[in-house]
Amino acid sequence: MNRVDELLAGLDLSVAAKAEAFYMRVGHVRLTVRCPEPLRARLMDYFAETLSPEPGEITVHLLPGQELAQDIDWTEWQREPGKTGRKDAICDLQDGRLVRKIRSGVTFLQARDMAVALGPLQDNISTVINFVNTQVLSACLRQGWQLCHAAAATREGRTLAISGLSGGGKSTSILKMMDIEGMQFLSNDRVLVQAGEPPRVLGIPKHPRINPGTILGNSRLHGLLSPQRRAELQQMPASELWSLEEKHDLIVPRIYGPDRMCLSGPLTDFWVLNWSHDSSQPTRVTAISLADRRDLLGAIMKSPGPFHQHPDGHFEPSGATIDPSAYLRALEGARVCEVSGRIDFELLAQEGRRLFDG
Repeated sequence: MNRVDELLAGLDLSVAAKAEAFYMRVGHVRLTVRCPEPLRARLMDYFAETLSPEPGEITVHLLPGQELAQDIDWTEWQREPGKTGRKDAICDLQDGRLVRKIRSGVTFLQARDMAVALGPLQDNISTVINFVNTQVLSACLRQGWQLCHAAAATREGRTLAISGLSGGGKSTSILKMMDIEGMQFLSNDRVLVQAGEPPRVLGIPKHPRINPGTILGNSRLHGLLSPQRRAELQQMPASELWSLEEKHDLIVPRIYGPDRMCLSGPLTDFWVLNWSHDSSQPTRVTAISLADRRDLLGAIMKSPGPFHQHPDGHFEPSGATIDPSAYLRALEGARVCEVSGRIDFELLAQEGRRLFDG
């Protein structure tokens, strides 16, 4: 079996179809999500800032507990350079693609007019959230936007995006900016950029999943850890703390209050973190030309991943290279700076205040 309709024949879509749908709007992209309770309530709570009364042109069907009736010949998806471990596997159909999360066993069917997730969805809510967000991402990519690996915040017509290699501190940096009065959270990890004067930016609605180092460095976030765990972590060396993989969800309205999220705006500034704990040099924020510093593009560019279907219908191939020239065109008009020297989040926060208040 290698067609979408043949696979769908073995699934019970009525489980999602009978449930009351909820609608989302992310910038100009609108979604309809169909899934049964209690998953529906959990997703509506998570996506509360994007809920809309209007149905979307993209429909997502979520089928908790269901499995494919067929045996699938999976092919491992090649991860980006620097990433290790087996994460995704794919199987291409004549008119769609199956994607499977290797660790969790959650399976997805992606096609031009069909987006279905099935398996242990209740136990893997973050994976389901990512799948819903992927539909926004792919819709924009088909319209010529570029996907950047960045966090971002916005206020009064100015938006700052911050990129850095994994663990470089972009989440911590952007949450420091959230302490500036009137600042709104736009993204923690993914932004889409469209060329313009200035460029436009759209954030993917994903609340931050942060490591303990980010929590300890911001007193506003201390409540995300128990006092006992906070005391344990404070005894760890800084280098060990910042490499610790222990994710915690930060739901923005619960920490910062209402009206502190805005998913779109003009992209006026882009900072690339190229600093180090080991550096003896002072922290500096220096304006650069990306055309002259293409070495920094690696921290900005992001593969669309195995779910992305191009306008002509073909899916993103495994191991595909990213076109730097498309990013240079999209970011033209934004002021780009390199952050170098030693890691100093307080100094960076001061630079952010100067940027937004100046």
